[in-house]
Amino acid sequence: MTTRDVGTPLGPARVRSEDPAAAVAGTLVLGHGAGGGVDSADLTHVALAAAGAGWRVLRVEQPWRVAGRRIAPAPPRLDEAWTAVLADLRATGDLAGPLVLAGRSAGARVACRTAAAEGAAGVLALAFPLYPPRKPERSRAAELLAVAVPLLVVQGETDALGRPAEVAAALAGHAGRVVAVPGDHSLRKDPAAVAAAAAGWLGELSS
Repeated sequence: MTTRDVGTPLGPARVRSEDPAAAVAGTLVLGHGAGGGVDSADLTHVALAAAGAGWRVLRVEQPWRVAGRRIAPAPPRLDEAWTAVLADLRATGDLAGPLVLAGRSAGARVACRTAAAEGAAGVLALAFPLYPPRKPERSRAAELLAVAVPLLVVQGETDALGRPAEVAAALAGHAGRVVAVPGDHSLRKDPAAVAAAAAGWLGELSS
């Protein structure tokens, strides 16, 4: 495992790299949510499972977290930092094989919004916040529907920001897939189930 800082217009981001033991099947770039960093249980389990399945995993810590701030910037600024990191990774040759963009919660939204521009081969959305707390009328389904490549949404069964059935309904007619796992929006209850769903789907992409 290696860690390095990457300059962005919002300040330095941090990238943690985990390589598989054998040949690289592709690269998974994984972002965190607004309430936690890249060491959350679900992201750690996903990173280890993906590396075990042959994927290079690059966990991206956004500049606001690196700087020690508690509140994330607006979505366009998150996207700006994310795309700057991806540009650096591309320039340094770190994006080997098919590129899958991934993230949890706010990071999942970033992955969805930037997938087309970055030429992603797939998007992995963990705990996608389908709507803000207690505001189901403010749906963010358009961000999911804009993903034109294979999409997997791993959603907690009791997620207050969109239960699996609600996400599936929002994706009606779309090729995206929803997998329900035990727990709420934090995905803390069974991170192994989250990782198993992600690794299985990544295996399909690389086969």
